[in-house]
Formats: sequence, C-alpha cells, structure tokens
Amino acid sequence: MKTLLKLEYLAEFLLGFFLFKVLSYDWWWFPVLLFTPDISMIGYLINPKLGAYIYNFFHHKGLGVVLTILGMITFINVLSLAGAIILAHIGMDRFFGFGLKHRTAFRDTHLGKI
Repeated sequence: MKTLLKLEYLAEFLLGFFLFKVLSYDWWWFPVLLFTPDISMIGYLINPKLGAYIYNFFHHKGLGVVLTILGMITFINVLSLAGAIILAHIGMDRFFGFGLKHRTAFRDTHLGKI
C-alpha cells in the first residue's frame, strides 16, 4: 500500500509539472515557485492552530484543482500556474511523507509524525 500511495503522489507531482509545461512558462519558474506553498508555514509563528489552518488551506488538492480549472476557464494563466504549482508541491510533499497538519503541532500530520 505504501508503494502504491507513493506512486500516486509521484503521479500528482508529474501532473502538476505537465500542467506547468502546457502553460509555456520558462522552465526555471518551476523550481523557483515549487516551494512557495510552504510560505503558509508562517501561521505557526502565531500558534499551531492557526498555522495548521493556513498550511492545510494552501496544501489542499482541491485548491490546486480549482485554481487550475478557474485559470483555464477565464484564460488567466497565472491562476492555472498557481494551481499547477500547488498540485506539484503537494505531490512532492506527500511523496516525502509530509502531510496535512493537525492542530496540535507541525510534526503531527495525517500521514503520521514527521
């Protein structure tokens, strides 16, 4: 099961990368933007509850899907770019064992303790 989940997360990362490539941005934007969703950890400076809420919002697959589709419907490429980056980032995070956060502490995730 663990291998199957890792393959799913890898596929999600590759989907995000594919969507990025379809948007025709220069290649170097991908590594530059790949870790931008982690800026959401800033909420942990206030408290773990707020930190988990903000982190989980920006690490939710649904947000990536909605932004990608919204960008395609409205022809606003930057929205699709944000969605693609979020999807790729989430796939990468999950592949390495970083999950959505519980309100108790940053180390407590839906995939277990980090």
